[in-house]
Amino acid sequence: MSKLFASSYLPEPTDPLAFSTEPPPREPGPVGVLLVNLGTPDEPTPKSIRRYLGEFLSDPRVIEIPQWLWQVILRVFILTRRPAALAPRYKEIWLEQGSPLLVWSQLQAQGVQEHLQAAGLDARVALGMRYGNPSIAAAINELRAAGCDRILTVPMYPQYAASTTATAVDCVAAHAARMRDQPELRFIKRFQDDDAYIQALARQVRTFWDHNGKPQRLLLSFHGLPRKSVEQGDPYYRDCMETAVLLRQALGDDGDLVHVAFQSRFGAQRWLEPYTEPTLRQWAREGITHVDVMCPGFLADCLETMEEIQMQCRDAFLGEGGQQFRYLPCLNDDPVWAAGFAVLIRKSLGGWV
Repeated sequence: MSKLFASSYLPEPTDPLAFSTEPPPREPGPVGVLLVNLGTPDEPTPKSIRRYLGEFLSDPRVIEIPQWLWQVILRVFILTRRPAALAPRYKEIWLEQGSPLLVWSQLQAQGVQEHLQAAGLDARVALGMRYGNPSIAAAINELRAAGCDRILTVPMYPQYAASTTATAVDCVAAHAARMRDQPELRFIKRFQDDDAYIQALARQVRTFWDHNGKPQRLLLSFHGLPRKSVEQGDPYYRDCMETAVLLRQALGDDGDLVHVAFQSRFGAQRWLEPYTEPTLRQWAREGITHVDVMCPGFLADCLETMEEIQMQCRDAFLGEGGQQFRYLPCLNDDPVWAAGFAVLIRKSLGGWV
């Protein structure tokens, strides 16, 4: 048995590493930064939207009801009807370069890459989508091919939620689990109170108001979440409120104009309140005629901001008697935010660079 063990597992004496007294030289490779956003259809067509929704809505982190029941509802009722209904809405917001979410996310990734390189860091930045393309797996493989043995994952969600941040972390870990030579991993959980993020939002508001005047109210519309998720321990609501408080403080005397609501309610259960569209309707009925709306939970504009807020909510407010509705875009390709985002990321690279 000992002879078999020796012949099967020990290196042959001719192996140059067999009796070496010095470890082989190893140069550290670049650090990888993986930015993760939610995802988007590849095209504004029913077929592409169906494929995207099928992946997105099959995630048990997103829809927290028994999967055997949900899959029947999803495949019989939603995927047979919803894609065709959504296609015209996607076409309305589609940019010449492609999906707004993908275009703006890619520009942020490029901006972060440039600022990290300008700071003298040997880093590679890649973008992966939790659902759709480019996939998280493809982005990790891209970083590994560039020699990155250490990867920092940065979900592009300032406020933590299990249905966004946690599922991105799950996907990264699952792909790494299938690799023989796994990279060393770190994750940024949230940055709802990061000074660079808050100041970028405040600067955006101040610049807009300096050029266009102030409204009667500024509504911060965060993406909604089932109330049950918060009751079970999800910190999302607290994170949203913390961002709102800090933005009010950053705006000084104008902070009193800031209010909070939640959009994109889905299904029959109770979600975080107040809801965005009903709030705007009620304001108009109460005599509020001039409002601004921004979506600080989104770093890049997408269907939920450009179509739901900029179009549907605008029509609802004006239809109830409002006179002026202005939407402030997400941070998108703001160069000040790209610099701040890079600073935020550098804080989590300590010890690696």
